[in-house]
Amino acid sequence: MEIGAAVRQALFLLLTGDADLWTIIAVTLKTSLIGLCLALAPAIVGGYLIASHRFAGRRILIWLVQAALSLPTVLIGLLLYLLLSRQGPLGNWHWLFSQSGIIAGQALIAIPVLTAFTLSAVQAADPRLAETAVTLGATRWQVMVKILYEVRFGVMAAVINGAGRVLSEVGCAMMVGGNIAGVTRTITTAIALETSKGEFAAGIALGLVLIVLALLLNAALMLLQGDTSHAEQGQ
Repeated sequence: MEIGAAVRQALFLLLTGDADLWTIIAVTLKTSLIGLCLALAPAIVGGYLIASHRFAGRRILIWLVQAALSLPTVLIGLLLYLLLSRQGPLGNWHWLFSQSGIIAGQALIAIPVLTAFTLSAVQAADPRLAETAVTLGATRWQVMVKILYEVRFGVMAAVINGAGRVLSEVGCAMMVGGNIAGVTRTITTAIALETSKGEFAAGIALGLVLIVLALLLNAALMLLQGDTSHAEQGQ
């Protein structure tokens, strides 16, 4: 198909509300959002604890978190596949080739991103914040809440970057989800499939959706950076 015709067909599919197309988009948003939400608490708390405490093996743990940022998502998919397959230790969960499996993969992909960004944000915070809070009688939980509130812009940046990571990944979703139409087919796996079939219009349409999502995430990050600058100037 000629490129111009493919683009026109892609726009037609989007504007006319093609059912298959919007089902793919809905599955993507659902699995990505749930996976990201599941990763939030352990990653943010973990990032805070690593940054604010000194313990044996801390440097190695930080190195592992940083290394996990560049871990190929297909490797995470392979690990999950082995765990969730019938012969695997979690085979009785029946998560393989299901949305639950994709969600688990998205959470594992998001955790290193959220942890690393939170860790960096907490490390950059004024150490006197914790000292002052303790002096005023705050508990450890209250100190953590206070510091995380002070570095909230960094935490929100972590969430935005984590969202971008899970929305754009393809390897894990393909291996664990199986790319089943209407069930586990996400935007990225559908693009790969449609392109291999020569259905460029559908691939372009989904690519446009992915571009819009990426632009929205980057716009949110830029607004957040602007708010951070204003907050720093006001201090």
